Amino acid sequence: MKKWSCLGLAFLLCVYAEGNEPFIKQVTRVSRVTGSPVQGEDLPSPNHTTEKWDVGGTDLGIIWEMQPGMYGIFLGDTYRKAFKPYQAKPNTAESHWRCNVLAFSKDTALEDGLSIDDMCTDTLGHAREIIYGGKDKSGNGDWTSIPTAAIRANGIDYVHYFNMKNWKGWITNYSGMYKSVDGGQTWTKCEHIRWGADSYFGQVGYFKKDRYVYVIGTETGRNSPARLARVKEADIENLEKYEYWNGTEQRWIKGDESKATVIIEDKVGELSFIYNETYQKWFIAYFSADRYNITMRTADFITGPWSEPYELVSGKDYPQLYGSYFHPLSAYGESLYFTMSMWMPYNVYLMKIELGTL
Repeated sequence: MKKWSCLGLAFLLCVYAEGNEPFIKQVTRVSRVTGSPVQGEDLPSPNHTTEKWDVGGTDLGIIWEMQPGMYGIFLGDTYRKAFKPYQAKPNTAESHWRCNVLAFSKDTALEDGLSIDDMCTDTLGHAREIIYGGKDKSGNGDWTSIPTAAIRANGIDYVHYFNMKNWKGWITNYSGMYKSVDGGQTWTKCEHIRWGADSYFGQVGYFKKDRYVYVIGTETGRNSPARLARVKEADIENLEKYEYWNGTEQRWIKGDESKATVIIEDKVGELSFIYNETYQKWFIAYFSADRYNITMRTADFITGPWSEPYELVSGKDYPQLYGSYFHPLSAYGESLYFTMSMWMPYNVYLMKIELGTL
């Protein structure tokens, strides 16, 4: 794809395309997903998470399809209704700190926003922590546990996460996995699944296709390139069965992640990816600290080659933006939806990408 220049239009990136190659017509913010509206905000805010589930400040919004018409949404470090946006750094908050929480949505019409129907709660009706985090801020222990991706495989729901040791330098202890066999109501740690602090798959995205779960991974943090793995659904808990794409040899190599070669040469932050049936293309979106934006690339094949980077949204328009998690409904149709976080308001928003062809 080649650039097609357009001047003076906010949130607009046009890309020259040939045939049925998609181009981005417009990217807009549809609604607030979590927290409470701030003064002067005119976005739809359908969920009232502050009052309903004691979720005043949170981030991420990792969405996966649990079953047709039912979606799980993992959120990151979460603080209670007393949380005040713009008043302090979010990670200095202490009030009812939960390292992660889980919401559920049956909303399949996203044009007017993303509605949350329920959350996993405690006996008080407050959103409860799912993946254990130690809340040790010394920088030498277990600070928090942050989800990076989730998937339903072989009828079971899984969430991948990293356990943070020290945010200064983004030093992690390990990455792991939890699972739920009862539709997300209870979760248990997969004790035998563990990636080391220097793994190529410390942070990941998931997408299920052709009986495989595809995994695009990076080292923890926002400074490493992306690599590719896959595993059959039934083997998702068996690390020895994972296969890693080696572009040099043009083949999948089983059981040895050190053989995974780079598929996207960039500093790739938190990511998600989908295969869109309408365009028959792979789409990936991720945070780029260097470009201070949410970046998108496309590919005909999961193994690449991936296109040059295209800006979806800029930090100049959405200060302190990060995170970009596709809604599974983006696998169909001409529009893509993703969640995006902003740091100081410390909440999650729904974004819409309008695509077209030339």
